[in-house]
Amino acid sequence: MILTGKTALVTGASRGIGRAIATRLAREGARVAVHYGGNQAAAKDTVTAIEAAGGQAFAVQAKLGAPGDAEALWAGFDAHADGVDILVNNAGILGGQTEIDGVTRNGFERLFAVNATAPFFITKLALPRLRDGGRIITVGTMLTRGAAMPRALDYAMSKAALDVLTTALAKQLGPRGITVNIVAPGVIDTDMHQGRLVGEALAWLSSQTPLGRLGTPEDVADTVAFLASDDSRYVTGHRLDVSGGTTMS
Repeated sequence: MILTGKTALVTGASRGIGRAIATRLAREGARVAVHYGGNQAAAKDTVTAIEAAGGQAFAVQAKLGAPGDAEALWAGFDAHADGVDILVNNAGILGGQTEIDGVTRNGFERLFAVNATAPFFITKLALPRLRDGGRIITVGTMLTRGAAMPRALDYAMSKAALDVLTTALAKQLGPRGITVNIVAPGVIDTDMHQGRLVGEALAWLSSQTPLGRLGTPEDVADTVAFLASDDSRYVTGHRLDVSGGTTMS
């Protein structure tokens, strides 16, 4: 229970990696705000599962990628809590997964609105609420360094902005004892990839890591829990690869 007495906000926490992170932080004693975009039933299920395990959680709704999204999220949060200790920017979308010829302006701008603009302003509005000694943890991707894929160019570009945000904020917030880090997952077996990770594709992707398997949401969640804990107190401005070694060459 290393996070007892702490309050956390996890964006995109109703399913997949976000749900695993919210569940893990709650298991360590944190009271967790479970953000969701539109799937209220999934968010309620996450909250119920946390409470059934003895934890504390509440749901917050805000559709990211639209004007006023960060303000709506924090208004919902403020109705339940008077400050935050751990902010996890997890919510994101994959986009069309096409090479540059197939990228549309609307799709490109939508990716950046959700993956870069939303976490930027969520973090900006978090700062007056974030207690000294707090944590900002962002979920990026291995694709921003050493694992470029033409079919994910726009997605990787939107996530690369978060690498810059992390290092800049680590310098700015250090005097307050706030650490700022980013985790960079590889291919994680979640419903975001439903229908894609089968047969030869699954075998090939698994073969790209020395560990011989895809990542799980729990692999990422356990890493986030470390960065949220006091064990990581001297780690800031860091990009932690959670790809099982996929990016090694």
